[in-house]
Formats: sequence, C-alpha cells, structure tokens
Amino acid sequence: MDILRPEQRSSLMSRIRGKDTRPELSVRRNVHRLDFRFRLHRRDLPGSPDLVFPRLHKIVFVHGCFWHRHPGCRYAYTPKSNIPFWRAKFDANVARDGATQKKLRELGWQVLTLWECETEDEDILAHRLASFLGKDVREAKGGRHARN
Repeated sequence: MDILRPEQRSSLMSRIRGKDTRPELSVRRNVHRLDFRFRLHRRDLPGSPDLVFPRLHKIVFVHGCFWHRHPGCRYAYTPKSNIPFWRAKFDANVARDGATQKKLRELGWQVLTLWECETEDEDILAHRLASFLGKDVREAKGGRHARN
C-alpha cells in the first residue's frame, strides 16, 4: 500500500526529470573534456537520444537504473505496492528501449547505453566514452580541458 495520497504521489512523480539529469550532465562534461561536440535529444531520431554525434554516426543514451531496469543493479528494485502496474510499466520501458536501439542500428547508428550507476566513477566513465568515441583518454587529459 502506498503511503502517499494519489495527488501527493502524482506531484512527486511529476518532478522526475527526463532531461538534464545529474548522470546525463556528468556524461556531457566528460564528452566535452574529450573535445567532442554533440546534439541533445534529437527528436527526429527514434527514442530522442540523449547525445548524438552526427559526424561519427554514434549515439549515447543515459538510462536511469530504476526506470530502464539495469540488470543486477541495486537501484533497479521493484516497489512493494501495485506490483502488476510497475511490472507492466517496466516491461514496456525495456521493450521500447530494445525496439529503439534496433531501429537506430538499422539506420546505421552505433549506440552506447550508459547506466545511471556507471556515471558515478568519472575515470571509468571517461574511458568508456573515449573508447566508444575513438579517442585516447590520456590525449584528452593533456589537452586544454585537463583536470587538476
């Protein structure tokens, strides 16, 4: 049973952001350090990807572990109340994510999905992004955006 009244739950859920989340901003900072530029949330592409690199034909999605069901992640728990609703919601999200990635790959895009929990370690994140985008992290750290 939910401890909040329906209008309280609705208010709480309405404040969950789909864009400019902390994990997404962390990814953007790292990509800028690697000296790449990108487009945000291109609505003309399936799934309105978080970061689009048109010249490289690459896309990065930053998924929340809870909403997109990161396998084996502690943040991907299922709420104890209204379990059938949540199960259907999560199943639909996962199915939509899979269909979106399939469409993008059919259009010739390379896709990287980063999970919310993977954005917590900046060094690992930087290496994953550099590897996907085809740049050496050491090269980027020595450049004009070097971290102190």
